[in-house]
Amino acid sequence: MSDDVSSPEDGGPREDFLTRIIDQLLDLLQTARDWVRQEAEATVKEKIVPPLQRLGLALASGFAAASLLLIGLLFIAVAALVYLSQVLGTPLAFFIVGAVFIVGAAIFTAVKVRSMQR
Repeated sequence: MSDDVSSPEDGGPREDFLTRIIDQLLDLLQTARDWVRQEAEATVKEKIVPPLQRLGLALASGFAAASLLLIGLLFIAVAALVYLSQVLGTPLAFFIVGAVFIVGAAIFTAVKVRSMQR
């Protein structure tokens, strides 16, 4: 027989060969796993994070705009109420300001319903 091949009991070159193959396969699997992880991370950073950032900025700016609009409308309503109460009286001033808000809400609702139907 050959000197390179020994019996299974000896634990010779054949087991070293299998050990090296298993180690190389494990290294290959580790490299593949690292590559897949790196590609997934790059894809997430490239395809998912920027749209979420834009969405967050859009929501934040929309919330800020709506808050400022609400505060502005509140000040305008108070100013109109004070002015109209001096000119027409308090009950009529409340009625007029309330009616303006109700008509505005109806207009916005009608526009929203029309845009949803299209």
